[in-house]
Amino acid sequence: MTTEIDTLATALYVHVDDLLKASPDLGPWRPRVGLAPKLSDAELVTLAVMSALLGFTSERRWLRYAQAELTGMFPYLPGQSGYGKRLRKASALVTRVIRMLGADTSLWSDDVWVADSTPVECGRSRETVKRSDLAGWAAYGYCASHSRYFWGLRLHLLCTLGGLPVAFALTGAKADECETLLGMLDAAPELMAAHPGQTIIADKNYYGRDFERALTEREVRLLRPARKGEPERAGAALFKPLRQTIESINQTPKGQLDLERHRARTPAGVVIRVLIRVLALTAAIWHNDKTGQPIKRSLIAYDH
Repeated sequence: MTTEIDTLATALYVHVDDLLKASPDLGPWRPRVGLAPKLSDAELVTLAVMSALLGFTSERRWLRYAQAELTGMFPYLPGQSGYGKRLRKASALVTRVIRMLGADTSLWSDDVWVADSTPVECGRSRETVKRSDLAGWAAYGYCASHSRYFWGLRLHLLCTLGGLPVAFALTGAKADECETLLGMLDAAPELMAAHPGQTIIADKNYYGRDFERALTEREVRLLRPARKGEPERAGAALFKPLRQTIESINQTPKGQLDLERHRARTPAGVVIRVLIRVLALTAAIWHNDKTGQPIKRSLIAYDH
């Protein structure tokens, strides 16, 4: 394991620990009287981020590795069952840490965001679809970028051009992208208050007179390619190179953080495993930004 991931893990642990000391209510609820957990919430979050950065998709394999290699950093490690239960209860904390780290980067002040969604496959066999606890939320969808159908969910990302997640949502595969984007903006009024006059670049699926009017009311400017039959829109020359940028941003959680190999079988399980990957990406960008790395979204220093 590299010195770089050790340094990132230490910095992340300190930030999460400080956050929990300042706002202890952000941690999972526990009775006031009782034994304190041997693995703190800050250690739990740090441990989960390290597993994502190092490419572990199995919690059992990750804990075996941690018990063999990381006891100096984590003197106590729970079993797989306890680890999974604690992670699922830490979703709110992980969401808060994502926002805290993102706001602590130089990329946070960017006045241009990109919006897109990417598949989170949850099953392939017909039997899985019929028996999964995710049925009813997960659905069949189509990924135009890779010309394939899938059964699962969609991760909607609103990012800076440098790939820093600003807002995100996990929906069924058939959820309307325009409605989801508006919901993401409305769910974070403090985000919009801090970024007035923002520009969002999106693909052709983000269209509609009512949708664009709603963005204008929120003081957001939308740039997207013209659809068939429409006159050329402003910023058309930007879309071809930016399309590659957007695909590259999506490829980081999918290709390097194994987004679609989450192995979750329940709604709570898939939520926390997706959140951990968003946090791992955010933490890497945050650490690269603080250490002056030229490529903020690079994970090379942390994946081995």
